[in-house]
Amino acid sequence: MALVDLVMPKMGESIMEATILKWEKSVGDTIEVDEDVLLIATDKVDTEVPSPVAGVLQEVLFEEGDTVEVGKIIARIVVEGEEPQVQASPAIEEIPATNGKHEASMPEKEPAELVKPATSVAFNTGEATRFYSPLVKSIAKKEGIPVSELETISGTGAKGRVTKKDILAYLKVRTGEMPAVSTQSVAKTEPKSTPVNHPQPKTTPVQSKSVSGGDTIIEMDRMRKLIAEHMVRSKQVSPHVTSFVEADVTNLFNWRNKNKAAFMERFGQKLTFTPIFIEIIARTIKDFPMINVSVEGENIIVHNDINVGMAAALPSGNLIVPVIKNADLLNLGGLATTVNDLVDRARNNKLKPDDIQGGTFTLTNVGTFGNLAGTPIINQPQVAIMATGAIQKKPAVVETEFGDMIAVRRLMMLSMSYDHRVVDGFLGGSFLRRVADYLEAFDPNREL
Repeated sequence: MALVDLVMPKMGESIMEATILKWEKSVGDTIEVDEDVLLIATDKVDTEVPSPVAGVLQEVLFEEGDTVEVGKIIARIVVEGEEPQVQASPAIEEIPATNGKHEASMPEKEPAELVKPATSVAFNTGEATRFYSPLVKSIAKKEGIPVSELETISGTGAKGRVTKKDILAYLKVRTGEMPAVSTQSVAKTEPKSTPVNHPQPKTTPVQSKSVSGGDTIIEMDRMRKLIAEHMVRSKQVSPHVTSFVEADVTNLFNWRNKNKAAFMERFGQKLTFTPIFIEIIARTIKDFPMINVSVEGENIIVHNDINVGMAAALPSGNLIVPVIKNADLLNLGGLATTVNDLVDRARNNKLKPDDIQGGTFTLTNVGTFGNLAGTPIINQPQVAIMATGAIQKKPAVVETEFGDMIAVRRLMMLSMSYDHRVVDGFLGGSFLRRVADYLEAFDPNREL
C-alpha cells in the first residue's frame, strides 16, 4: 500500500490559487486513472482535476468553497503495491518529491493546521451554509460583515450564490449599525450570555478630489486585477510600436455573404470573418517566422507551432484569449469549428486551462465594437498582436483596363503592435502589409 498526494494543479503562469467548487468523489470512493476527483475554479475558468493514479480516496484536506494555493496537497489517494510513478494529468503539474515523501509540495505548517478550513480565517463569527467566492469573502471581511449577516443577503447568482453585485448593493443600504443578528445565528459560536461585538464598518471618507458624494467606488474583481497587472507588465517589458495598413476586402466580404448558408449546411458552423483572418495570419507567419517568437532574457525563441490567440469579450466585460493550436494545419471548416467552440465555451465559463495557454500570436477584432482601428497591447510573452477594424463602404480608386476609376469598396483598417526589442519596422510593417495583400487577393470564386 502506498499514498499518493493529489495537489492543486497549475492553472497558468499568472494564476496562483483556485477555489474548490465541488468534490466529485468522497472519502472511501474508488478512483480510476484520469477519473475526475473534484471541480475547481479561478476567475478565468472552471475545470476538473483528474486522478493521476487508480486507488481509493483516503483523505480530503480542504472543503468545498476553500481557496487553495497552487502546489498544495488537497487530497491523498491509497494505491495498491509500491508507490507508482505518477504521470501528471493534463490539468496537473507534478511537484518535485524528496525521498519519495513529496516533502517539496508540503506547506510549511503542522499537519493539524493543514486541514483547517480556509473559511475559518476569512470570518470569525459563525459558519457559512452556502458557497461564497473569494472576492465576496474579501469584501465581507474588509467591511466587517460576519457570516451570520452575510447569510441574510439574498443572492442572485447560480443556486442563490451571493455575487459581488449583491454584496455591493447591500453595502449601499447598510447603515452604520449592524442589523440585528438572530439568536439562532449567534448561538453557533457565542454563549447566549456573552454580547457579540461585531467589527464596525470603516467610516473614514475617501481622500480623493475625484470622488464626490454621488460617486460609486467599485473594487476590481480578481480577473480584472490580473488583466491590469498583465497589461502594465507588457508595457513595461516591451517597447511598443504600432503600424497601420488599410485593406480592400470587397472580394472577401462578398464571398462570405454568398457562402454563409452553404457553409452552415456543409460544416454545421456559422461562417464569421475570424477564421478567415486566422487562416491568412497563419499563412503570413510562415512567410515571416520571426514574428512567431518570444523573448527569454537575451534569447529569442522561434516557435515551430503556430498557435493564434483570439481576444474574446466575456459577459462580465472582462477579456480572455483562447488559443487555436496549430492553426496552419486546419482548413477553413476546422478553423470555424474551433473558433466557434472556444467562443461559446468562453462565454459560458467552460474553458479549460489548456485552452488559454501556448499562444504565439494574437488577433483582436476591434471592429466588433464599430471601431475603425486600435493600438492593442502585446500579450506577453508574444511579440506581436494584430487588430482588425470595422469593415466600411467607402469610395476608393480602382485600377481597371480603362484606367483608374472611383468605386464603392469594402475597406478595413489593420493595425499591429509589436515588440521593438526584436521586431523592427521593416519586419513588422512587411508582415502587416502581406496580411493586407492576402486579404485583397482573396479569390471570389473560392470553393468551400
